[in-house]
Amino acid sequence: MPTRWPDLAVLELLAAIGEHGSLGAAARAVGMAQPNASRAIATLERNLGLSLVERHPRGSRLTADGVVVAEQAARLVDGAGELLATSRALRERHEARLDIAASLTVAEYLLPAWIAGLRHAHPDLDVRVRVENSTQVFELLAERTIDLGFVESPTVPRGLHSRTVARDRLVVVVAASHPWTRRTHVTPDELAATPLVSREPGSGTRSTLAEALGAGRGGGTAPEFAAPELAAPAMVLSSNAAVLISAASGAGPAVLSELAVRPWIARGELVEVPVEGLDLRRRLRAVWRTGEPVSTPAAALLGQLAQ
Repeated sequence: MPTRWPDLAVLELLAAIGEHGSLGAAARAVGMAQPNASRAIATLERNLGLSLVERHPRGSRLTADGVVVAEQAARLVDGAGELLATSRALRERHEARLDIAASLTVAEYLLPAWIAGLRHAHPDLDVRVRVENSTQVFELLAERTIDLGFVESPTVPRGLHSRTVARDRLVVVVAASHPWTRRTHVTPDELAATPLVSREPGSGTRSTLAEALGAGRGGGTAPEFAAPELAAPAMVLSSNAAVLISAASGAGPAVLSELAVRPWIARGELVEVPVEGLDLRRRLRAVWRTGEPVSTPAAALLGQLAQ
């Protein structure tokens, strides 16, 4: 019994002998030197334990067993050709389309300009964007649903590579009527003990704040708002717009990206409240799967952001 899979090149050669009627013509058809073709057929015969080609002074032809094997070889070669054609079509589709998922702040305030720049350089590129929180972006990458993600979370799971593409700062804001507007600052302990209008679990904004409060109060990486030392949220909302409107309506303080709150502060609808000794700066990152090359469109976008 053969112990190794036959090489496709020699199967193509064998099928060509059946088609062209001689080893020499078959070797020319597949682009193989005749001495190499003879050695390849001899090796195949040894591996299969069969005589496949009859050799005589005027040429060579397939044996009865060779005819049967050559017919099967032709089907295998055709199947390999279909595999390559399908792979090529899939690769071309991937290079013509970019699937992205971005957490809310990146998707609302940064990604549109990034995509506009990419489309200017690649006008035929089909770019598809999903807006999710950071945890969901990680899940979509693990599921291979997207090529590239953008997140705000302070940590990235194993199995993903990341690159900082922008920097941001979280800002504590309250309605103009809130008592904190009459103070120069609040402390991290006060912020942690106050029910906030908050984004949902899994959002990068929420996890960044929890970690910053934990570090600022000597606790290392803080757990989420459900943890005992952090007050339960006053409200949990899944969009920056809903958080902003609720905070401006007096539902409670909120902590959001400076990108999101800047126009509200400029209009006087929200007031920034400094937090003494609390570092709320953060990195916004592109993330993709480790150990495999990114698609050509994803590499083009990453290259644009690195400039």
